[in-house]
Amino acid sequence: MRHVTVTVTAPDLTPDAAYRRICDFGRYPELTDTVRNVVVHPPRADGSTVSEWTVSFRDGLMRWTERDVFHEQELTLSFEQLSGDFETFEGSWRCEAAGGGTLVTFEAAFDLGMPTLAAILDPVAESTLRSNVEWILRGLLGAVTAELAGAAHD
Repeated sequence: MRHVTVTVTAPDLTPDAAYRRICDFGRYPELTDTVRNVVVHPPRADGSTVSEWTVSFRDGLMRWTERDVFHEQELTLSFEQLSGDFETFEGSWRCEAAGGGTLVTFEAAFDLGMPTLAAILDPVAESTLRSNVEWILRGLLGAVTAELAGAAHD
């Protein structure tokens, strides 16, 4: 399984404000051309939501439905694919105070489910995922500074 981490600092936002913006999935298509559509369904009885995503991937589209669990007190949210084009796709977002701003960390693990093509497709998917997250964060949070270039590993 491939793992991706993207960490940025938003110097002008509180952790609460950054978290609220990250949880607003419906705005993501406004922020980057690669996120084509996000449909967020009403909250379930347990407070989680289900969201449906359509994202550009190379010359096509990736689609999936995920369950999103919000941990407002901890300023984190986790997601797990319920169905879609990935074999496995899960991860989290975390916001924490950092020197007058907010440190935002996105972590994900994925498997495209194509072992014979993994050496070719996984690095492309990882790069696309990292780029999309960075563009979304710039759009949501304004000026951000990358803490790490983003890490990826199997």
